[in-house]
Amino acid sequence: MKKQHSTMIANPFDLLTEEIVFAILDRINDDALTKKSFSRVCKAFYTIESRHRRTLRALRSDLILRALKRYRSISHLDLSLCPRVDDATLTQVAFATAGRLRSIDLSRSRVFTHLGLASLVGTCAGLVEIDLSNRTELGDSAVKAIAEAKNLERLWLARCKMVTDMGIGCVAVGCRKLRLVCLKWCLRVSDLGVGLIAMKCKEIRSLDLSYLPITEKCLSPIMQLEHLEDLVLEGCPGMDDDGLATLKHSCKSLKSLNMSNCPNVSHVGLSSLTNGADGLQQLILTYGPAVTNDLAQCMHSISGLQSIKLDGCSVTTSAIKGIGNWLASLKELSLSKCSGVTDECLSFLLQTHKELRKLDITCCRKITYASIDSITNSCTSLTSLRMESCSLVSKDAFKLIGQRCRLLEELDVTDNDIDNEGLKSISRCSKLLTLKLAICLNLTDDGLTHVANGCSMLKELDLYRSSGITDAGIAAIAHGCPALEMINIAYNDKITDNSLTSLSTCLMLKALEIRGCPSVSSMGLSAIAMGCRQLMVLDIKKCVNINDNGMIPLAQFSQNLKQINLSYCAITDAGLLALASTNRLQNMTILHLAGLTPNGLAAALLSCQGLTKVKLHKSFKPLLHQSIFEFMEARGCIFHWRDKAFRVEIDPKGWELHNGRSPEAP
Repeated sequence: MKKQHSTMIANPFDLLTEEIVFAILDRINDDALTKKSFSRVCKAFYTIESRHRRTLRALRSDLILRALKRYRSISHLDLSLCPRVDDATLTQVAFATAGRLRSIDLSRSRVFTHLGLASLVGTCAGLVEIDLSNRTELGDSAVKAIAEAKNLERLWLARCKMVTDMGIGCVAVGCRKLRLVCLKWCLRVSDLGVGLIAMKCKEIRSLDLSYLPITEKCLSPIMQLEHLEDLVLEGCPGMDDDGLATLKHSCKSLKSLNMSNCPNVSHVGLSSLTNGADGLQQLILTYGPAVTNDLAQCMHSISGLQSIKLDGCSVTTSAIKGIGNWLASLKELSLSKCSGVTDECLSFLLQTHKELRKLDITCCRKITYASIDSITNSCTSLTSLRMESCSLVSKDAFKLIGQRCRLLEELDVTDNDIDNEGLKSISRCSKLLTLKLAICLNLTDDGLTHVANGCSMLKELDLYRSSGITDAGIAAIAHGCPALEMINIAYNDKITDNSLTSLSTCLMLKALEIRGCPSVSSMGLSAIAMGCRQLMVLDIKKCVNINDNGMIPLAQFSQNLKQINLSYCAITDAGLLALASTNRLQNMTILHLAGLTPNGLAAALLSCQGLTKVKLHKSFKPLLHQSIFEFMEARGCIFHWRDKAFRVEIDPKGWELHNGRSPEAP
């Protein structure tokens, strides 16, 4: 009897060609975790994924060379998360990527000098982009080394405060192909250096001169740049009307102009600067002089203008009406914190600019129901509406938003009088991605249930101090919004572990803020750690029932955690040491941990190899050996010392300004 041999395929994935696998990888190119899982399917995928990757963002400097040995096709290298990159490392990077490297980001890296840059530029002749921002100690010798990059097109030198006109002159002579130059906060660069860049680098499209000690003298060659599209002159006090009036040339190619924080430039100077700029599309005048009808009139004939930002300016009624008479049809209008905005002038303006996509009326405290009626009636194509702290807007006005603006993707109604009925109407906006409901005291779980049923695409939800919310509302959100990436439920005392258990099903969750929720414990945090493997930012400040038992699952499952605030928790040396094993942790805030000792803190700090910033109470400073600080700082870690006294509660009523808060705030 003959044996029958069946043909068996050891690995069916081997049948896929490299072209097919490349096509699959192209589809998941923005998802690092998915690509990592993909590469682990089989050896073939592991090899092909390494050949496909073109961009690499290193988390630790000691792993850079190992990563480059695997990924041999890298053309863009991001080292911004590696604070310690020395000359030897740059030299090795140069030889490992020679002929392929086109872009490198060193914006937060330190230690290297002009020697490392010279080696990099000399070996990687194809470099077109270098970011050296925040290197405050780099001087002209480093910039002179960069000048040898003959093919360079984009250069960032923001906050390189030691660079002078001499260094910029070298760049101007050597890098004639530059298209983008950022010199923001380069305080030693004057009209001479800027003028040299403008005269020598004729291909420039984007030029950022924010906060430079420059005057109108450098503007003449800038205005003659034939391809200039984006000009930023923010915070340049040397610019004034008299100087700008002397300009003899106009920049016809200009599309975006930023004159924010220029107190000495009125409509007179602005008119001189924009004269002939018929292609201007965006104008940013935030926190400048009063906006008057004269300013509105000087922009009247620019028919292509699509965006204007006047945040923080005093705006007259006649100016708003003047904007309403423009020939242009605005797509974006920002009037945040503008005093003088009323129902009458806003309604008049919106009769003309019905094609608005983005509108910001944050802290316009004089507007009422009438303005919301005009906005929603005229601008039905809005995708973004920001109206935080519009305290005179009544509850009924919010119903109009959902009835008429169904295309909204972003809505901020922080600190407003919205109730459940308003939220029920807003839930009709099925494309909503970001919803901010902080300090909305009339909302309950019923309102959140409406959002959960109607806004399944929601990615960001802010419920800071919305005290009517309980576990039931959070459960509804977790069930109805599976794509949720960020949620803030801080200072809601009705939130318990049940909310965290519900949120643990949101697999895409990346940022969670639960500070000041006293009923949350380690049990709920453990559920988050096990369910939300992509978690990157966590704030558990004042969660007094979270202890070491919550840190162990975080260390085990939250391998993407980058930022955490542990202040006022019941965590001891053991918990902090367990957390220190998290490979990607970069930023920690540790204030008032009663169970923490100097020895435990020292051990944890030394174990966290990727730390770049630590906030500690000042009382620990004399208790830790100086060698620990020297070792950590040599690795690139910066210490911030706080001297805050222990407080049981902060801002109990929630009336302090909410705008500008961040998960890393102490």
